[in-house]
Amino acid sequence: MELSDLERQRLEKLERLREKGWDPYPLRVERTHTAAEALAAYEAGAEGMKVTVTGRLRSLRMMGKASFAHLEDESGRIQLLLRMNDLGEQVYETFKRDFDLGDFVEAKGTLMRTRTGEISVQVSRLLMLAKALTPLPWGKEQRVGDKVVRYSALTDVEERYRQRYADLAVHPEVRQIFRIRAHAIAALRRFLDERGFLEVETPILQPVYGGAAARPFITHHNQLDQDLYLRISDELYLKRLLVGGYERVYEIGKDFRNEGVSYKHNPEFTMLEFYAAYLDYRGVMDLCEEMVAVVAQEVLGTTTITYQGHTIDLSPPWRRVTLRNLVREVAGIDYAQYPTAEGLAEALRAIGRQPEPGSTWGKLIDNTLLGSIVEPTLIQPTIVYDYPRDISPLAKAKPDDPTHVERFEFFIGGLELGNAFTELNDPLDQEQRFLEMGRLYAAEDEEAHPMDEDYIRAMMYGMPPNGGFGMGVDRLVMLLTDRASIREVILYPHLRPKEREA
Repeated sequence: MELSDLERQRLEKLERLREKGWDPYPLRVERTHTAAEALAAYEAGAEGMKVTVTGRLRSLRMMGKASFAHLEDESGRIQLLLRMNDLGEQVYETFKRDFDLGDFVEAKGTLMRTRTGEISVQVSRLLMLAKALTPLPWGKEQRVGDKVVRYSALTDVEERYRQRYADLAVHPEVRQIFRIRAHAIAALRRFLDERGFLEVETPILQPVYGGAAARPFITHHNQLDQDLYLRISDELYLKRLLVGGYERVYEIGKDFRNEGVSYKHNPEFTMLEFYAAYLDYRGVMDLCEEMVAVVAQEVLGTTTITYQGHTIDLSPPWRRVTLRNLVREVAGIDYAQYPTAEGLAEALRAIGRQPEPGSTWGKLIDNTLLGSIVEPTLIQPTIVYDYPRDISPLAKAKPDDPTHVERFEFFIGGLELGNAFTELNDPLDQEQRFLEMGRLYAAEDEEAHPMDEDYIRAMMYGMPPNGGFGMGVDRLVMLLTDRASIREVILYPHLRPKEREA
């Protein structure tokens, strides 16, 4: 690895520490208080109390026989007062010469307040815990009135994602995004647990992929000499559990789709899926509205959020509108008047749209009319229901319109967040749907839903009527943190290799 001048200088300091008998990476650490706990203890009357704090050196002011530093841990910062008389000349000079910003240290001392009024630890013992050999890109700080404004040196977006560790270290606001994410996932679990759902785990490696229209990743099991697929959805395995006697199940886990990367797509993403016996899609709509509002209230303390300049009210009830009426309202096309793919494609071309050649009737409605024209206009929470049958092989058909099924998607902030059905539980109908999909889509179309004979076998034992739901957790976190890109809410998003970019 090629080192910079600053890294070589820090390596020299590392060697000097070792020559002086310091262990720059010791085995054991003592900590009695976090920075926040030490500050709170002083405020509660513990002046003069002995504490041991640990963390990164965040600022240094080296002076003659007394110096100041700020130590930062996850809870916050606390000032250190380091004096030659307290540490001894050798330790104090070592600190001034060989300690740097970014080093992890352990400081033992007494709580006190300086003449400027800042609560501090007057350090009597100082240890190095981890010498930082590469300087973090903190940039500069400038005091503006009573606030400190930080100007980060890590501003390149791609580099922030590639070096997420550095991004987190220098940007507390980024750390907050992932705290919100963790709290949101915990809130989703609590919501479902409290309503009788059982959390389960289903296979990621599957012999037959299914549950969504997506291209899978393929891998190979050497011992079994068997190709397997990374799951694109949890659906079919979760619904097997309803056959087995569970009535409410859910899973929060990773799905994988071998497709493009965009501001709202990552090949690896987190999904919540749940299935509830004896519930139809209208019952699932009620659960969906309540769940999103409860999570926002629990995580943010409000159901009114700001997303990309829009003020959005997440509290129920949400607007509910059929797909046909919404498309007619926004795009000006009543697709029911064009019952064939050819006729609908011609109507789309007449309004300046160029549909993908070979698209089915349902795909033209979903991709071109809804995805391209309507979706960006759906800022306030909106449930769009009743979808074409040919793109919904796992949903029950509407009794009064066999070309449509009982399916809904919900949209907030111009994003599609989730998808739900009144689930098909007739095994003979399901088998015919799979066969129809195989005929409808070209053989090379990897988005066609494959026949899953074991799933049909499970349904043959009897599956209770049920409603199912899937939601992109990453997109929910985008909303809750006001982030326009999915990469901002995934710790390690997928990126092109750097050498290929060059």
